[in-house]
Amino acid sequence: MADLPDSVSIREVGPRDGLQNEEPIPTDAKVRLLDALSATGVRRIEAVSFVHPKAIPQMADADEVWRRAVRADGVRYSALVPNTRGAQRALAAGFTEIEVVVSASDTHNRRNVNRSTDESLDDIAELIDLLHGASARVEVIVATSFGCPYEGDVDPKRVAGIVDRVVRDGADRVAFGDTTGMGTPRRVRELLTAVRDRNAHVPVLLHFHNTRGTALANLLTALELGVTEFDASVGGLGGCPYAPGASGNLATEEAVHMLHDMGIDTGIDLAALIEAAELAEHLLGKKLPSGVLRAGPRTRLTPMPS
Repeated sequence: MADLPDSVSIREVGPRDGLQNEEPIPTDAKVRLLDALSATGVRRIEAVSFVHPKAIPQMADADEVWRRAVRADGVRYSALVPNTRGAQRALAAGFTEIEVVVSASDTHNRRNVNRSTDESLDDIAELIDLLHGASARVEVIVATSFGCPYEGDVDPKRVAGIVDRVVRDGADRVAFGDTTGMGTPRRVRELLTAVRDRNAHVPVLLHFHNTRGTALANLLTALELGVTEFDASVGGLGGCPYAPGASGNLATEEAVHMLHDMGIDTGIDLAALIEAAELAEHLLGKKLPSGVLRAGPRTRLTPMPS
């Protein structure tokens, strides 16, 4: 096995990506979950998205959620925006880390935002200028990086070309979304190779879904290739409304459990994280996909010494 990193940074995306793809819950419940996650030791949280309430009613109260949430010291909070109006709202709310999304697949992009990929890239270039002008940092998330529910396989060279464009336009970092869970270790390796051949210096983050049960295998492959930043969602919340058959995200507690058992530090208190996942189940009134929540007390591991 290749040398593995001593530590990994996990961005918790349950409050946004997770809840956005579930039935709407009250504002109080969203704030409770966000605050619980802020107290787990996680270093990054995707808190809300500033989208039109008719498009994503689950995020209609984003301003209020963020206004009422407790900001934990040492936690970096980010917001997702789809357009200029969303970017302006995020800046007005005080966010300095902003995410924007484009799909590698034209069909998925049109289903998601009613634009071609190239049209979205033109919009993103303008958003980067706007956000940089307000001293905010911009991460471009490339959805369907490992495959599309409508078009099938996505050529890694196409994804690398999108990275070329957004880096040229000033993106501070990029992320790759396995929107449908089509990712496998082979696809992870091929994508990272294609991107790094042309943009080795750009910070990258990977976002895996567990539709086909490969999320942890993909995470391990990425670790072996030197990636140290990942998205995960408490309890495995979420999915994608524009990707038929896509199930939840990689569960944060499953990722943390595996990483700690391998001696890789995340800074996260696994017991507190499991309690947050149990809270999420209570707030949503349903069982979540996380295997850690079903497995009992053996899941409450502490990091092994490196």
